Amino acid sequence: MVDVIIIGAGPAGISAALYAKRANRSVLVLYHGESQLEKAHLIDNYYGFPGGITGKQLYEDGIAQAKALGVEVVNSEVLHIEMNAAMHYEVKTADTTYEGLSLVLSTGNKKLKPNIQGIDTFEGKGVSYCAICDGFFYRKKTVAVLGNGDYALSEAGDLENIVAKLYILTDGLPAPATDKYEVITKKIREITGDGRVGAVVFEDGTELALNGIFVAQGVAGGADFAKKLGVALEGDSIKADQSMATNLPGVFACGNITGGLLQVCKAAYEGAEAGLSAVKYVKSKQAK
Repeated sequence: MVDVIIIGAGPAGISAALYAKRANRSVLVLYHGESQLEKAHLIDNYYGFPGGITGKQLYEDGIAQAKALGVEVVNSEVLHIEMNAAMHYEVKTADTTYEGLSLVLSTGNKKLKPNIQGIDTFEGKGVSYCAICDGFFYRKKTVAVLGNGDYALSEAGDLENIVAKLYILTDGLPAPATDKYEVITKKIREITGDGRVGAVVFEDGTELALNGIFVAQGVAGGADFAKKLGVALEGDSIKADQSMATNLPGVFACGNITGGLLQVCKAAYEGAEAGLSAVKYVKSKQAK
């Protein structure tokens, strides 16, 4: 059991970890994939670096600082989060499952919208980004999961006992390592239908009749986890109050996933608030 589980190792997540750990709480940081911060060639508007610093260096220094304080930092893809019967948060990764009293979402907003004609037209009309949220509406129907990684396979697992037929579409990318589902690797030209998704058309002109498409490209982001948990969103951003608390008890959000100013200084501040708020929540829970 961990007091605070943090998803994301950027400025927001690491700041949350530092404040929670300094409050003598057990803290776990989970992260995977390339951070937006790592892509920044030079950051020269952040306090304390007169000559600037690369995003990659700042990112790596932050993780090293957390580890030096005793924070457990694990590089593993998070596939699923749910609340269990004990009102604790279970976080399933590609390797194991962790249980925490509180949860901080600080992944940034990683939702990847594929560049496929018709994807915007049919969003909410057969195109979905959450299998747990919308899978029920496709019971005994034919659907596809769009993606080729562990996240796509996890979404397929949530759908397999609901739908009549399930495909994995990789849109030209290599097939995932599975023999459980029918995989089609052809490049997709467009999504068609009469008011709702009816088919995908591949670049070779062939078609696949479908009732729904669940987009799960890359790795899951904060908005994806929020939808599955029932955390309130405003567009693709998580709604959080001044203490970075969401509408779900024990779940906090910070950094780019909350929208607003997409800067390191804002992420670090919100991370500090989220970490302290998580500590306060854990104290109140343990006092009962």
